[in-house]
Amino acid sequence: MSNVLIIKTSPRVGGNSDTLADEFARGAAEAGHTVETVSLAGKDVAFCRGCLACQKTRRCVIRDYADEVRQKMHDADVIVWATPVYYYSVSGQMKTMIDRSNPLYDSDYKFRDVYLLASAAEDEATTVEGAVTALNGWIACFERSRLAGVVFAGGVNERGDIAGHASLQKAYEAGRAVGA
Repeated sequence: MSNVLIIKTSPRVGGNSDTLADEFARGAAEAGHTVETVSLAGKDVAFCRGCLACQKTRRCVIRDYADEVRQKMHDADVIVWATPVYYYSVSGQMKTMIDRSNPLYDSDYKFRDVYLLASAAEDEATTVEGAVTALNGWIACFERSRLAGVVFAGGVNERGDIAGHASLQKAYEAGRAVGA
């Protein structure tokens, strides 16, 4: 069984991308995987300074919540990013955490499969493409990893709009299929 880390990056606790993450978690847990969920909402996660000290020390010079999340990322078999789509890309919180995970580069990280769960007010399938591109840019730096799946919920804006949306079942099924 796999250790699954779900990173909720929405600043809106209980929002639509959080709900997708909860369904993925439910499916993965029911399939027997160990699931841990963290949320960046309200947490102190500073911007990367671009100093590249982490390339030598394998640790960021900034001490905040990103340290804890990064260690969990390092030890996870599967990483699941949950984000609202803002201006056709990932949330600023997700991008900041991606940047702050730089110490993982060239480390003995465990994760292989990476998933993206995304929600947006716009319903067009192309809405999520920028978010996928952003995440693929990060995954490309980790040659043992791959984008294992994307679940997109379009046409959801207000908290709770996702209720009954077909993407919830897709997120649940993706969680159940981890490692298959």
